[in-house]
Amino acid sequence: MLAVKNPTPKGGACDFVTLAGRFWYIHQIAVTINGMRMDYNASTEQPVRRWWRLCGVVLVFVAVVFVAGCSSVPSPVLTPTSPSSGFRDAIPTVEPRSKYGNPPLYDVKGRRYYVMTSAQGYHERGVASWYGPGFHGKLTSNREPYDMYGMTAAHTTLPLPTYLYVTNLENRHAAVLRVNDRGPFEKSRLIDLSYAGAKRLGLEGPGTALVEVQALDPANPSSWPSGATLLVEAARRGGNVAQTEVEVPVTQARRAGNGVQSDAEIPSTPKRILSHVLYVQVGAFADRNNAERLRQQLMGTLAVHCTISVVQTAQQTLYRLRFGPLDSVESADRLIEPLNQLGVRDPRIVVD
Repeated sequence: MLAVKNPTPKGGACDFVTLAGRFWYIHQIAVTINGMRMDYNASTEQPVRRWWRLCGVVLVFVAVVFVAGCSSVPSPVLTPTSPSSGFRDAIPTVEPRSKYGNPPLYDVKGRRYYVMTSAQGYHERGVASWYGPGFHGKLTSNREPYDMYGMTAAHTTLPLPTYLYVTNLENRHAAVLRVNDRGPFEKSRLIDLSYAGAKRLGLEGPGTALVEVQALDPANPSSWPSGATLLVEAARRGGNVAQTEVEVPVTQARRAGNGVQSDAEIPSTPKRILSHVLYVQVGAFADRNNAERLRQQLMGTLAVHCTISVVQTAQQTLYRLRFGPLDSVESADRLIEPLNQLGVRDPRIVVD
C-alpha cells in the first residue's frame, strides 16, 4: 500500500503536546502572580494574603477552563463501516478519474510503474494479500481515509478508482471491491485487499490466496459476470449473497477428469492450492533465442525447472520464460529474491 503517512488521529482529549503547552501557559501565569506577591511583600502583609487568595482562585479557574476546553475538542477520528454490516460489496458507480494517485508513472523501491489509462478489459490472475490495522485511518493514494472495514483494494497500475470482481480460486468466494490505493509492492503480489475484502474472500487467516481479478464497467452492468451482478444487487438491498449462490465461471471451475467439478464437490477443507498451476514468470520475449539464452543462464544457478511456453496474442507471438509448476505461494516467494539477485527485475507470480 502507498499511503500518506499522516499521524493516526487520536480520540478524546487533546494530545500531549497541546496539554503541555497549555499547562506551560498556566505556569507562566503562576510565576507572574508570584512576582506580584513578592512586590507586595515589601509593604504590608495583610493585602498580600487577600491578593494571593484571589489570584489562587483565578488560577484554579483558568486551569479548569483550559483542561476542560482541551477535553471537549472534537477529534477527527475515522468512523469505519460497522463490522456487523457483513462487509457489503462495493456498488460500482460512474466516477471521474481521481485527482490524486493517478500519475502517468511513479517509482517505488527501484521499480517503475505505469498507470493504466483505462481499466476496460482488465482480467488477470495472481496472488492477493491484505493490509489492515497499521494503515486504518491514514490517507490512501487518492486521499481518502483508509477504512479496513470497507470493501476496497490497492493495485499498482489500475486507474483510481476502479471496481473489481475478485474471486478466490482456492475456495470460490467472491467479492466486489473499489480500488482507491496503490500497492502492493512486495513479493510480486497482484492486489492488496482491505481487511473486509480479505475476510469475505477467506484469506485473512493464511494471508494470501490465488485470485482472479476482473474489472467492472459501472456504465455497462450487462458486461459483468453473473456473480458480480448478484453481489451488487444484494448490496443495493442492504444485504449479502451466500457464497454458494454466486455462479463461478467455467474458466474458474476446478477440472476433474474430463468434466467440471461443481462447488458442492469441492472438499470443505480448504487447500492452499487446488488444481491451478502456479509459476514464477521472469519475462515474455518476442524472440525465442533471447528467452532460451536467459533460460540457460538461470538454469545454471537455480535448481528449479524452467520452461518456455508460447502464447499467441492479437499482435504477435510471445515466448514466456517460467519457473514451475510450483506447489505453493510460499515456494514462489522463495524464488523471487534469488531472481532479483541475478538481475531479474520484475519476476511475476502467475496462475494458469
